[in-house]
Amino acid sequence: MTDPVIEIRNLHKAYGDLEVLKGVDISAPQGHVISLIGSSGSGKSTLLRCANLLEDSQQGDILFCGEPVTWKGSGAARHPGDRAQMIRIRTNLSMVFQQFNLWAHMTILQNVMEAPVTVLKRDKAEVEASARKYLEKVGIGDKCDVYPAQLSGGQQQRAAIARALCMEPKALLFDEPTSALDPELEQEVVKVIKDLAAEGRTMLVVTHDMRMAHDISDHVVFLHQGRIEEEGSPADIFNAPKSERLRGFLSATVPA
Repeated sequence: MTDPVIEIRNLHKAYGDLEVLKGVDISAPQGHVISLIGSSGSGKSTLLRCANLLEDSQQGDILFCGEPVTWKGSGAARHPGDRAQMIRIRTNLSMVFQQFNLWAHMTILQNVMEAPVTVLKRDKAEVEASARKYLEKVGIGDKCDVYPAQLSGGQQQRAAIARALCMEPKALLFDEPTSALDPELEQEVVKVIKDLAAEGRTMLVVTHDMRMAHDISDHVVFLHQGRIEEEGSPADIFNAPKSERLRGFLSATVPA
């Protein structure tokens, strides 16, 4: 059996005296979709940012394809100790943010091509062909030459997904990818994410959309106050929740 693409063991993260993650374990096997659900402030987005080394954690292990992250220092002073390793891991874990983070002065095609050309030093013509393919895949192949401001929010988020895919990552990390969109535009993005899940891509998805979490996930993790309160298959989590906290959360978030 191959190593999980991402494995997190006993992860702790605090901001000063505020403990945000209190010993979390998560594993994302190759080809699996793991959804993280929970109330605002439960630690979901922080966990994703720690997995991608955008945030430093104070304790615990993060492994990428079986390779442990090298740390220097301890506690509040802990940080990744091998810069080359950190860059390699980050480029293999493409993140899609809640806000689309597209460069306003670049066309959509240039946005998608920028990182593979400048960070990965890939051939420009090869990257352009790949970028056009991914923009087609997310349904905006006709928008290559327009600028972000000329697109709807849903189209901008789809461009951000194409940009993440163009890095040819080992896993995709989604941080509330639909929460900045109105319901109609949200469905455009949900369809793209569902299609990626059906292809067997490895994904960690932080979402407030319980229907999407139910439909795309192999495994659902419910975080509450920095700990995993409950986890299991979508059927277990949504149809037979065990904990009082999860039942309360679902009754407040899942439409009747």
